[in-house]
Amino acid sequence: MAKYLHTNFNVCNLEKSLAFYEKALGLREVRRVEEPNGAFVIVFLGDGSTDSLLELTWLRDHPQPYDLGEGEFHIAYRVEDKKKAHSLHEEMGCICFENKEMDLYFIEDPDGYWIEILDR
Repeated sequence: MAKYLHTNFNVCNLEKSLAFYEKALGLREVRRVEEPNGAFVIVFLGDGSTDSLLELTWLRDHPQPYDLGEGEFHIAYRVEDKKKAHSLHEEMGCICFENKEMDLYFIEDPDGYWIEILDR
């Protein structure tokens, strides 16, 4: 039996990404790993209610944007109040796709990763 732990996104600007995930989804830093010579920083973010984490990895020697392939993958979050979340995401300018028939939408983080937003 396996237990899901985390998903990793590599990011170009760690502080910008941390601010985005805190504002957009309420995720907070759970723990941090910093390589002594500054080559990388790994920050795990949690929602405070599940064990699943989002791992953000910053690599000093990778200043260029990451190639996300065809962008055919995403992670999903369930929000308590989708109308309120949608208003916040609209204000942030991060909504990148909506499917009103399926009652869902996606936001895009600073590095181009897509996050599906669902309600209960």
